[in-house]
Amino acid sequence: MEANPRSIGRLPAAFLTPGSSSFMDFLADHSPEMLPGNRKLPDGVVQAPHGTTIVAATFPGGVVLAGDRRATMGNMIAQRDIEKVFPADEYSAVGIAGTAGLAVEMVKLFQLELEHFEKVEGATLSLEGKANRLSTMIRSNLGMAMQGLAVVPLFAGWDEGREKGRIFSYDVTGGRSEEHGYAATGSGSIFARGSMKKLYREDLSEQQATTLVVQALYDAADDDSATGGPDLARRIFPIVTVITDEGFRRLTEAESSELARSITERRLEQPDGPRAALL
Repeated sequence: MEANPRSIGRLPAAFLTPGSSSFMDFLADHSPEMLPGNRKLPDGVVQAPHGTTIVAATFPGGVVLAGDRRATMGNMIAQRDIEKVFPADEYSAVGIAGTAGLAVEMVKLFQLELEHFEKVEGATLSLEGKANRLSTMIRSNLGMAMQGLAVVPLFAGWDEGREKGRIFSYDVTGGRSEEHGYAATGSGSIFARGSMKKLYREDLSEQQATTLVVQALYDAADDDSATGGPDLARRIFPIVTVITDEGFRRLTEAESSELARSITERRLEQPDGPRAALL
């Protein structure tokens, strides 16, 4: 008797039949308990490590997305070298702020979502399509967000149709907004945004854009205790990524350390950072 090809490896037939192009929909149909938003939480306030400041800035050839390395739990430093910026696919990236564990899990699910779509449809989503999928995932986490376990990412990527870098920000309900020029999220975002507001220009080079975001993270760490600045003693530096028409690239440790060290040295002479022209 021939084996049923739909039961090879004892997988249910549904697992071998192309259906929805959404991996989240597939998971919701077959294992809904695995979705972060469907998990039951204990009563009361849940204490968990939180990631903080993420910044992004566009330049004529693409977009830069960067994040500090500190995670906090209340008034304590929970981790000094957490990674908060991840590639979503070849031409996009996501930076996480909020509950660290849930945020990392959401990023992994988002990566699977984009990979699943590409395999089922044989094509990649548009950048706006990716931004919309992430919005849906954040909205599904609203129940946990209401209990203090919010995830508020920053999404950036290269738009192949428009041939430019774009940035999308979100609120806890999944509301999506496109940011123009620069953006920040997390506890230090108000200080990072103020820093970029005075220094940003539309004609920045890639090197200037990477310098801008690290300057903004430095300013955020200067005023927000939950944001970690460059740690020269432990060799912990911000994660800086660049997305262009050539794809996603993360600055090497040598590149990020050189950039952070040069900014720190300049701050010894100008503690408040570079000055913007009055007029």
